[in-house]
Amino acid sequence: MSTLTHFDTHGQVHMVDVAAKAITHRTAVATGRIEMRPETLALIETGNAKKGDVLGIVRIAGIQGAKKTSDLIPLCHPIALAPGVAVDFSVNRTNSLQASCIECTVTSETVGPTGVEMEALTAVQTALLTIYDARKAVDRSMTITDVRLLEKHGGQSGSFTREIPRC
Repeated sequence: MSTLTHFDTHGQVHMVDVAAKAITHRTAVATGRIEMRPETLALIETGNAKKGDVLGIVRIAGIQGAKKTSDLIPLCHPIALAPGVAVDFSVNRTNSLQASCIECTVTSETVGPTGVEMEALTAVQTALLTIYDARKAVDRSMTITDVRLLEKHGGQSGSFTREIPRC
């Protein structure tokens, strides 16, 4: 069983000391999706909505979310995201009786003493929330779902790859 790294021997919360950890190339991939009505997806895809190119704005929001992770998650270390953060989308269209969705996948990378899983997960959430914000006036029923880590590589704990298939 793993130990909880954010607690000291007395059970007090603390920031993990990463000073002695190896500097390695670390990557993480996270994903999530936002379900919406097909007509809402059509508005996003046209790229000429009131708030402009929604997916272009969302890509920037995801990158910004990754960069601000340590400001949002109390015990996260601020890290340099280099080589960087990639935010990608795939669209799933369904018939008019069912919801459509946009899946957001983020790959974050760093060379350092701590991983980038939280940055990838925060970027996904930020991107999906930005889609919601951009289209809430026409579809308040949108649902953010299935946010999860797909894989991570580097560091002392090694690699992790989710065995559950993606949507």
